[in-house]
Order: sequence, then C-alpha cells, then structure tokens
Amino acid sequence: MAAAARLRRRLLLAVAWHWCCSARRGAAGGPPAGHVRAAFLRFFQERHGHRRLPSAPVRPRGDPRLLFVNAGMNQFKPIFLGTVHPRSELAQHRRVVNSQKCVRAGGKHNDLEDVGRDTYHHTFFEMLGNWSFGDYFKEEACSMAWELLTEVYEIPRDRLYVTYFGGDSLLGLSADEECRDIWLHLGVPASHVLPFSLKDNFWEMGDTGPCGPCTEIHYDYVGGGRNAAALVNQGSPDVVEIWNLVFMQYSREVEGNLLPLPQHHVDTGMGLERLVTVLQNKRSNYDTDLFTPILDAIHKGCRGPRYQGLVGDADVGHVNMAYRVVADHVRTLCVCITDGIYPGISGAELVLRRILRRAVRFCSEVLHAPPGLLASLVPTVVEVLGDAYPELTKNTDQIMDIINENEAAFLSSLERGRRIIERTVQQMEPSTNFPAEVAWSLYGNLGFPLDLIDLMLEEKGISLDSAAFNELALEDAKRKAGGPQAGQLEDTNTHLDVHSLAQLQSNNMPATDDSPKYSYTLGQQGQYEFSPCQATVLMLYRDQSLQKEVGAGQCCGVILDRTNFYAEQGGQDCDKGYMIRLGQQDILFPVESVRLCGGYVIHEVTAVETLRAGDQVQLFVDEARRLACMTNHTATHVLNFALRHVLGEHTQQRGSHVTAERLRFDFDSKGSVTVEQLQQVEQVVQDVIKRNEVVHMAEVPLTLARRVQGLRAVDEGYPDPVRIVSLGVPVESVLTRDSEAALQTSVELCCGTHLLQTGAVEDLAIINERQLVKGISRVIAVTGRQAKQAREVGQCLAVEVDSVSLRMKQRSTSIPEMQNLSKEVGQLTKVVTDTAMPQWQRRELETILKALQRTANTAIKKLEMKQAEEKAQSLLAKHCSQPVIIDTVPADSLSILMKVVNQLCNKSPGTSVLLLSPQPSGEVLCACQVSKNCLPVFSAADWAVAVCAQMEGKAGGSPIVAKGSGNAKGMQGALTTALEFAQSKL
Repeated sequence: MAAAARLRRRLLLAVAWHWCCSARRGAAGGPPAGHVRAAFLRFFQERHGHRRLPSAPVRPRGDPRLLFVNAGMNQFKPIFLGTVHPRSELAQHRRVVNSQKCVRAGGKHNDLEDVGRDTYHHTFFEMLGNWSFGDYFKEEACSMAWELLTEVYEIPRDRLYVTYFGGDSLLGLSADEECRDIWLHLGVPASHVLPFSLKDNFWEMGDTGPCGPCTEIHYDYVGGGRNAAALVNQGSPDVVEIWNLVFMQYSREVEGNLLPLPQHHVDTGMGLERLVTVLQNKRSNYDTDLFTPILDAIHKGCRGPRYQGLVGDADVGHVNMAYRVVADHVRTLCVCITDGIYPGISGAELVLRRILRRAVRFCSEVLHAPPGLLASLVPTVVEVLGDAYPELTKNTDQIMDIINENEAAFLSSLERGRRIIERTVQQMEPSTNFPAEVAWSLYGNLGFPLDLIDLMLEEKGISLDSAAFNELALEDAKRKAGGPQAGQLEDTNTHLDVHSLAQLQSNNMPATDDSPKYSYTLGQQGQYEFSPCQATVLMLYRDQSLQKEVGAGQCCGVILDRTNFYAEQGGQDCDKGYMIRLGQQDILFPVESVRLCGGYVIHEVTAVETLRAGDQVQLFVDEARRLACMTNHTATHVLNFALRHVLGEHTQQRGSHVTAERLRFDFDSKGSVTVEQLQQVEQVVQDVIKRNEVVHMAEVPLTLARRVQGLRAVDEGYPDPVRIVSLGVPVESVLTRDSEAALQTSVELCCGTHLLQTGAVEDLAIINERQLVKGISRVIAVTGRQAKQAREVGQCLAVEVDSVSLRMKQRSTSIPEMQNLSKEVGQLTKVVTDTAMPQWQRRELETILKALQRTANTAIKKLEMKQAEEKAQSLLAKHCSQPVIIDTVPADSLSILMKVVNQLCNKSPGTSVLLLSPQPSGEVLCACQVSKNCLPVFSAADWAVAVCAQMEGKAGGSPIVAKGSGNAKGMQGALTTALEFAQSKL
C-alpha cells in the first residue's frame, strides 16, 4: 500500500511539473489553451485508464433529430439507450475521454442570436468530457474531478463550490446524500456543498430515456476568502459553473415514472473555453488565447480600432460585438465545412449559411473590412485548433474557397439590401414601421435572415411591421403547401386566359425567347456559372387582363421578350429569383413562380414600385435552387435508365417531378419492386455517377429524334425541334442510322436543365417505393449529401434493430420487461417508417421488426396465461369452490387480471368471481365474471359499476364479464360492496 501511494505521488508530481513547465504562453501567465486541453486528456488517459477518442464530426451520424452535434455525449447515445450493437467497437468502451467539437445554432439548443452581445456565448465550443459506461460511478468521478482541478490545474479550493441534487417529493426522489458525503469526504467544506432542485441538478436526455442526478462544480472569480454560496446558480457573472458530472442511474418511461437503469453511467462535460478563462485569470472567453490570435488577425485585416471587450451601450457602433461575432463564426465555419456541412438551403446547411452571412455583414457593415477578411482568418483558426483537430489542416484551402465564394455572392446582395433599406427609410413617413413587402423581398430573394433585417433597422431606430410580414410569410407557406387560395392567386396572375392570348397574338407580340435558361458553364474550379439575362417588359397581366402598368405592392404576371428563368414544365419545378430595373440596382422585384402559356413565359412578380411595359430589366436566378433542380433532373434520367436496365425493357415512364429537395418517378411495374431490385438499381446509378459521364444536349428535328433506338419519351406533345439529352454518348452518335448506342445509356427527349457531367450527383438513394395503383409504381429519391445522410441514418437504425433482436432472443420471463421490449419495437418501427433512409433497407428492417413484434406479443400472452393460471390455482385452493369468490390479487395489468378471472370461472363453472388488484400508482383494477346460471338476475356489468363507484371510478361490460378501475382509498369499502351486491342477487 505504501509503495502504491509513493508511486501515485510521483505520478502526480510528474504531471504537475509537466503542467507548470508547459504553461508558458497563455495570457497573463496562465497556461495556453492547448496545454489545458492536453492536460485534461492526459490526466484521464494516463492516470485513470481512459481510452482517448477523437472528436466526432459535428454532422450528427444517423440522428435525424439533430442539426449539429451539440454535446459530448451525442456519439455515445446508443450506449446510454442500450441500442449499441454488442459486437460493435462502441460497445467495448468502459472508460472514455475526449474533447468534442460542438455547435449550438438552430434547433433546441440555439446560441446564435446571443453570440456577440455578451462575452461568453458561442456557436462553436469544445466540450471536455470523461465517461464511464457501467464502470466507475459517483465516488470515482467526483474524486477524479477534484484531483484534476485542485492538484493538476491548481485551482484554489476555496474558490470552488459544488452542488448536488436536493431531491424531489413529486417524483419520490430523495436528496443525493451519497454525492454530498463524497464531496465532504474529499475535504470540501460543508458551506461549499449546496443542494439544488430538479431544475438545476437533474439531467435528462429527453422526454424519455436515461437520466439522473448531477453535481456541478462552480468557480468564484472574486475569491479572497469570502463565502459566495449565495451566488451559486443565481446568474452572477462572478460565480460560474465550470463542470457538470451527470450520474445516469434512472430511465424515464413514457408514463413519466423513473426506473433504475441496469447499468450506471457517468457523463461529464466541461467547456474548454470557460476553463481556459479561469486558468488564464480572465473574465471573458474572448480574452483567452483561443480567441486573441483571431481577434488580432481581424484587427490586422480591417485596420480599425482594436478589440476592447466592450458590451452594451459602452460598445459604440457595435465594433466589439462585430469582433466577437466574426471570431466565433469563423471558428464554426471552419469546423463545419471540414466535417462536410456547407452553406446551403435547408437544415444544418441553411443554419450555416445564416452564420456565414451574419459574419460577412459584420465584417462589411460594422468593421468596414475589405472582401476576403473572413476567409483570411482561416489559417489563424487552423493554427489555434489544428493540433487538436488535425482534419482542419487538410482542408484549409477548401474552407477558404467556400467562404470566399459565399461571401462574394452575399456581399453583392448585402450592398443592394443596404441601399434598399436606406432608400426606403428616406421615403418613409415619421413614426411608421418599415414596410413588410420590402423586408419580405430582402428575406426571400437576397437571403437576408430576419434577425439581420431587424438588427439593421434597430440601428436606425425603426421597427418592422411584423404583423404584415407574418401575413406574407403565411401566404407564402400556403402557396408552397398548394392551398386553394394560393392556387387561385397563381391562376389569376400566371395563367393567361384565352382572350388575353388572342390579344397578344393579334398584336404580333413575339413568344418569349427562353433559350438563355440553358446558358451556364463549368468554371475552372468545377463550380457552375450562370449568366444574367437582360430583357424588356412586353406586357403585364393582372386580374385576367393585360395591362401596361402595375402599381407598387401589387402582384402580377410579367411577360418579357427573353428570360433565363425556367418555367415549370417537363416535371421540373420552376426557377425563383428576382429582377431589377436597369439603372435602379437597389429595387428588387421578386419572382415567385414562372409558367409557360402559349409560348409566353409569365413571371409572377410582386411590384415593389410601379412596373411598366417597356422597362428594361436584368434577371437573376436563384442559383442554389437551380443547381439542385439540375442535379435531381439528371439523376432522374440516370434512375430511369437504371430501372429499365434492372426491371426490363417493359418498364416505361409514367411521370416524374423534380424539385430542389428530391425527385419523384412513376413507371409501369408488374408488382412492388423487391429489395434486391432496389439495391441493383442504386448500384447501376452509382456506376454512372462514378464514371462522371458527360451530359450531351442538342436540339434536333422531332422526326429525326423519334428514330433513335432506345429513346426514352413520355406520352406528351414535344416541340419541334426537340431537345435530346444523352448521357456519355454524343447526340450525333445516337442519331446515326441503325445506331444502338442509346440502348446502352440514357437518351431522352427533355426540355429540362441538367448537369454537364454526372459526377456532380455524388450519390442517389431511393427513400420510398410504393404502388400507386396496380401496375404503376412510384419511387422517391434524394441525391448528394441528402442521400449520404439517408444511408448514415439507415445504418444507425440497422444497429438499433440488431440490438433489439439480440435482446429478444434472451427471452425474458418478466412481463414488464417483455412489454417494454414490445413498446420499443413499436417505437422503432415508427421511426423506421417515418425516417428518410434507403427503401431497400427500410423494407428489411420492417420485416425484422414485424417478426419481433409477433414474437414479443406471443411471449407476453404466454407469460400472462402462465401467471394467470398460477394465480387462479392459488385462489381456487384458498376459496374451495365457493359460489362467489371476492378477493385481491397482484396483477401487472387489467389484461392479466381478466385472464385470472376467466381461468377461475373455467375451472369452477358455477362460480361468480370479482377480483381487485391495487397498483403502485394508487389505481385499483377491477375484473369480474358472473356464472351463466345466475343470469339474468346477477349482472357482471352492474356488479363492477357498483364496486368501482365505491372507489370513485368507472366500469363497464356485459352481463357476463365486466371490468373497471378506481382509487385505492376506497378499496376496503369496495370489497364489502362486492360481497353485499352478490349476496343480494343470489
């Protein structure tokens, strides 16, 4: 024992010496952040036998409920939930330590709006954590934490306060005195060990699932021997939480009750940024060396005033806020882009786009920095974080390119939006709200987040007309949902009536030249470049009449001589975007939809100002939406070819629909497509994507196009000449007489917009397949990152199903356990049914889950019958075949109680039986059956109603069998009533 103690002291001294020698460049003489992080990891790895794991990516794997990884425990949820595959590497972990990259922006945990306003909120942060999975528990966890903080980090003990769970009478949970006593035993003064309620010291993963009491360690910045216990958990900036140790020992059930977990786990989390603030003797996270190099780089890049750490009214011009916003957001951008989340149009990608645009706005509008500042900060971020997360060092150029590309796009929109706001404000009457129509145009067409609009208006002392804005948002939502009012609006303004068409033709109005919609190329970096289009307003259309002028605020159809907007046709969604009048760059006319009618392309536009025939305009397509449609349309052609290749030449297209989010394809089928066929179809698509084949497009005479062998076409009218889209084979080759080239690839008549090479599809996953009617099937598929995410989710759910299967094979003899397992199968079945994942995998998992549900139900019935028979036998022996049996019996459910009654009556046909079963919840179950010999005088329904009424409950049934329930307080009186009622009838 003495030798072990000496060895432990030597280890402690060695670590402490290394810690002190390493702490050479942190602010104010404190240790640098890199050494703080390393000391944490080394302490648990070397001193306490933890396995060090790398940080998981911030894109959640297989968890559709999360936008980003927002806590260190996310990757370990399968362990806590018991869904981890027993043969997986994850299941082998017992003690683990890591530093996890976390993002809290969007969703339930959203710090985005607070970042910059104070000195401690972040969208990206690092969570230091150590975990025990069924290994050590409270004593070891507290001891390790105290040792690290006081002996390795050398934080003064008198500045630390610990809290513990003080109990909850409603839940029947007593105070965690075990935890309290552990802290006292470690030498923490009683005045520094504080109890708190469920709100502060009881952690739950969600509405259901693992949970338990926690103990938090708080730090007093002031110190000096004072007692700061009264400031703990009171929101004081002087006393802050630095570490949370969660003891997972319960599981909250669907009903709300808590059951002990079969294994106890420890989950701790300590924010690195706050810990470093303490150790470097700072009061702001932004004053530590995690941020000061970035803040210095911002100052160097913008050449403005230095960062001073000011907040609120003291921060004149919001300069310090801008420093914090940019420093925080560029860290988030670097981490997210490295982990495969790029600024985009939905989900986590949309949130990241908001983060990037918020940072760009502060760079441009507040710091007055030149373009490119945000991307120029990336090397500094990599220098700060690269040692801990080496993946950052491999993607520096890619991160900078993506930031620069998105910044350039937004800066032009930002400048235009600023001018629009300023111009609108100048024209406004005093004491009026900012017009909702202008804000909606900024929001919908320039991609301005609403909070950004509010902030820019706030700086000018103006408010947005929120009610009118919300009304516009509601109308837009209805339009997107295809509501009847939206449909009427679109019919009115974009469907030319026959009289207006005749008028246009009689006036020799030329049809719209929409060939510019195909004007796009691939840039040197592989990005698509779309050319703007200049056009002339020929006519306006409103309220089913052609007009030459439309006033501000009105919605109308705009007919142009030419356009680069794609009108909804050929199953592809229309483009959206905006147009501007030449010479008035700050006036945007949002284009909400585009339709083709009689050769005229009608653009549905909200006129921000008066619009007239003859106006010269420039058109800008929403490029992200267009590119997503192009990707999905090309993928639809590849899918069409793959289905025919796998299912046979009889497979003919019956319809399709392409949107920016997904694609839908209907086709002839002899029956539901099998799992094997779905897998084969996806494999054929993957092969075409990997070959990165050139997409050839050309217009040819319709008669010539019809001769192509293997041509794919639907039964609809095509223009002449017609556009041919061929994958991998030049159009000239497929047009050659007797050529069979089209039989080996996809060749279709199509007016849609397409990629120029198939590789940009990246991936395709069929996430749904069903028969619409007999002989016609429909598939829905997603591409690119959505497809990859669907596969990740599918793999995750497959592991969960496998875990349930293994537990089912163990065949528990406990009815509650089997019922919980059955419930889990039901919940998992719903998730599998509702979640986007490969359809072939969904079918496999649904088959397994269906069999598991049958197995569970059968097992429950058998266990209930066995239990009922045993209880019935015992009651028969007790009552010796009396004509009436009235008694109490333990039963887990009303179903079991009813089975006991049936068993008794079957074994003793002349006996009438009423049984009560008190439950832990305070409820009493009632079941009864009357012998047929006693009918009609003696009714089971009347018997049960009389008995349950004594317990303030209800009952019902037939003359022979009945059941009900009541309150335990009236159970003794109910037994007396049961006997008296029976005696009165017999």
